[in-house]
Formats: sequence, structure tokens, C-alpha cells
Amino acid sequence: MPDAVVIGAGPNGLVAANVLADEGWSVEVLEEQDEPGGAVRHDNKVDPDFTNDLFSSFYPLAAASPVLAGLHLERYGLRWSHAPRVLAHPLSDGRCAVLGRDLDDTAASLDVFADGDGDSWRELHRVWEKLRPDLLEALFTPFPPVRSGARLAMRLRTAGGLRMARSMITPVRRLGEEEFRGEGGRLLLAGNALHADLAPEAAGSGGFGWLMSMLGQTYGFPVPVGGAGALIEALARRLRERGGVLRCGERVSRVVVRQGRAV
Repeated sequence: MPDAVVIGAGPNGLVAANVLADEGWSVEVLEEQDEPGGAVRHDNKVDPDFTNDLFSSFYPLAAASPVLAGLHLERYGLRWSHAPRVLAHPLSDGRCAVLGRDLDDTAASLDVFADGDGDSWRELHRVWEKLRPDLLEALFTPFPPVRSGARLAMRLRTAGGLRMARSMITPVRRLGEEEFRGEGGRLLLAGNALHADLAPEAAGSGGFGWLMSMLGQTYGFPVPVGGAGALIEALARRLRERGGVLRCGERVSRVVVRQGRAV
């Protein structure tokens, strides 16, 4: 009987299994599908010479995650690749809102739409840099994030306070109109909010648009070299090296609990 059974060999399950194995636990991962990965997979069925990511395809939160960084997956074959620019929103009149990993690059593209919009972007980035350490810790530590949440609340008081808190729950369409005079900045915020499957009028979409935009500004939207599944291959290889077991084609129908323990 292993110390822990992880149900599902998607990225979250494999990260959890690796962290437990690092703590000396014996771990077994059960996956219903014939291969691990969940929504992080690729294949070559379109053309043998073309690698196609099947579901998710870029990973800013993986690049930002201190947990993933601590696994040192580069030792197990994972390499990240960045496009020359993070993303772009071209318009039919030839203008283009560009998110680059260089702050000046992004700001310059937004000033084309309206003078001063580059400085508005810099202000959003300034707030991000002030909140980033505690915000990321809150995202990547067990829930509820008590310590990081308390520090984040303190930082909010000095980083725009109520205005920033309001922005996090504001619909992204309204946030864009309040922050930018031109279309460029609004396009970057709204386009990034849509990655969270939130409509531009949805409450909270402003916060997600800001978060995804700032992640892209700081970490880019990297992709694993060789396809999305390279991330999963590195996680699985690392787990097996630490004695973990990964079994695919194994459906879990229920969890049996006896005397407060899953058996």
C-alpha cells in the first residue's frame, strides 16, 4: 500500500505526486486515459512532421510557479521556448497592440493608439511589481493562503488600495475604458481575460485580464520545446526516478475510506 494515491495524471496530479515523493512518500498515480497529461498533450496526427498541441498550449503560470521551479524539470528534458513577442492584437487599419516581455516595447505600441496609454500600462505594471511576490505566493500555496493573503492585504493599502481591489472585480470592458483612452490597452486586457473563459462584461474579468497581461509582461507565454506533452514527460520521468508509480488505463470509480483514512 503506497503512502498516497493520486487520482489523475494531469499536470496538477503529477506535480503533487512529485512533491510528495520529495518528502519521502511512496506514491502511485492512477490515470483513466491511455496516456498521462490531461489537457497538456500533443500529437503528430495532422502531419508526421508537425507537432500540434491538442488543448492548452502556453504556460505563463508554470513559468511563474516557484513550486515548478523547485522541481528543476530542466534536468529531465524540459526546455521552454518564447516567441519574439508574447502576443499581438492587429487591427484592419494596420495598427497593432503588442504585448512584449520588454515594458518599453508594450508601452510604445499602446502610445500609437493614444498618447499617454503607455504610461497607463506602466502604472498597472508598477502595481503588479509591488503585489507580485505575495500574489504569486497566494496562488501557489495551500488554501487558504493565510500569511500571503495578509501580506497582500497590507500591500494593497499602499499600492492603490481600494482602487486596485475594485479593479480586480470590475468587468474588463469597463476597466479598459477607465485605464486607457485608446483601443490598444483595452484589447490587451480583454484578450487576456478571455483566456479565463470570462466574458468582457463578467465581474472579475478585469482582474484576470490584468493578471494574465502582467504574467505575459514578466514571464512571457512560454511553450515546451517539442510540444505541450514535454512538460508531462519531464514530470513523469522525475516521478519514476524517485520511485513513484504511474499507471494509465486505470479508472478510479470510488474511494474507500475506513476510520478516516483512504484505503
